[in-house]
Amino acid sequence: MGQRPPEGLGSRDRILWAATTMLGEGPGAILSVRAVAARAEVSTGSLRHHFPTQRELMDAALGVVYDVLLPEDSIHDRSLSAHERLVACLQRLLAPAGDKVDSRDAWRRAFESYVAGEPTQAARDEFLAIDREIRRRLDYCLRVLQGEGAVPAGDNSARVALLLNVVNGLSIAQVMPTEVPRAQAELDTLRLAADYVLGEAKGAGGK
Repeated sequence: MGQRPPEGLGSRDRILWAATTMLGEGPGAILSVRAVAARAEVSTGSLRHHFPTQRELMDAALGVVYDVLLPEDSIHDRSLSAHERLVACLQRLLAPAGDKVDSRDAWRRAFESYVAGEPTQAARDEFLAIDREIRRRLDYCLRVLQGEGAVPAGDNSARVALLLNVVNGLSIAQVMPTEVPRAQAELDTLRLAADYVLGEAKGAGGK
């Protein structure tokens, strides 16, 4: 017997519950409105009422997932320096589920879904939704630090792209053979990336 929505949830929360449980069932699984509605035990009309477009449904579902994997509240912990908080944010991006997910298996699934062959439109939409959510959370971290004067004011798009490219590169390196202690090498690289972004503020202040 398939999963059923937890008792006591309203229709919107039932839909989000259904969508998040379907995320790991193959690229684009939650883009099937009928399938999500069926698992949520709501009508397709109810689903469309809460989420008029597939993009809105995908973004909302991923927001729920990343609230657990990458909570935003830790960036506000001012008992840590801005540098320490930014590095911690990048570390969570690099290993959002901690040691619970095997890096090699995660990359194998990502390769099969998005790289090995021409991705389907559903797979493409899913990947872009994940990318949007990760960029949004990185931007949020930087905007908090901007409010503290640790990051220069202005658009963060280039900074987000830089930091995300660093994290993506390290995630590939995680599955490759290495002769150096991997954990320390990753930490050193993330610290250098944070140094660069935060160093902009020091440079601007020194002009």
